[in-house]
Amino acid sequence: MSIRQITIIGNGLIGGSLGLALKQRKFSGRIIGCDRAPVLERAHEKGVIDAAVTNPADAVQGSSVVVLATPVVAIIDLIERLGPALSAKTLLTDVGSTKSEVVARAQKVFGKAASQRFLAGHPMAGKEQSGVEFADADLFQGAAWFVTPLPGQDIDSGLSGEFLEWVEKIGARIANVGPKEHDQLCAWISHLPQMISTALAASLVDEFGDAPLLEAGGRALREMTRISSSPYSMWRDIAITNKKNIADALLKLEQRLAHIRENLDSRELAAEFERAHELRKEKVAKAISPQRHRGTEKSKA
Repeated sequence: MSIRQITIIGNGLIGGSLGLALKQRKFSGRIIGCDRAPVLERAHEKGVIDAAVTNPADAVQGSSVVVLATPVVAIIDLIERLGPALSAKTLLTDVGSTKSEVVARAQKVFGKAASQRFLAGHPMAGKEQSGVEFADADLFQGAAWFVTPLPGQDIDSGLSGEFLEWVEKIGARIANVGPKEHDQLCAWISHLPQMISTALAASLVDEFGDAPLLEAGGRALREMTRISSSPYSMWRDIAITNKKNIADALLKLEQRLAHIRENLDSRELAAEFERAHELRKEKVAKAISPQRHRGTEKSKA
């Protein structure tokens, strides 16, 4: 085993769940946690980490893989701060929800060696709750783990290949996609749903105050507003680093909603329902299902 120690910087829901998942799948190396002292204390009590270090520069010492599991803006800053000081034998990777700015910063910091030093990733997993208290070893079961390779990068060789083997062992499905394509796709399948849930929940509060709507509304309302309790601290960074794609998706949705509003009493409403039903058809589900593509990624970032 070449990976004998992994440092996870950011021991919240995703970082904590990664630590638990690795331990449950018999990773025999050490897992070093890096975060604020109170977070590290809870992570250690929960069995997420083997050792706790508050200083990122100290936490990465001796690790084969360093995972950045903080909000996106902090990931970009950490690449800048830690990259030049990391051993050339250490793989730096991340779990950020947007990828274009992350990849650009890695290319700037590592230069021509970026494809050997950095692996950009994003697990499509989460909960509406945040914090290591909600860490779950099964969080990644069946989830897509997007990898956005740099030009010419062979993600299946060396440490990146071994790390991705562990990603698969914890239950995730690896999918390759370019950074720009990733951010556009996630604006629709992840970021837009969050904004819809937030807008709906905020509108209900404005309209009805503290009335017990969730109990009265039933399952549909509970499902649509579940993620509205997600932390702003994470979504702020996503909105900042994927603003154009999210804005474009919101505009198209606004236009669709306007069309529905204007056709509540016409056959056009039936047409919208029929169009929506196509999403659940098996052929469409298969077409958009992420698949693992092994080998060297040659597309430009």
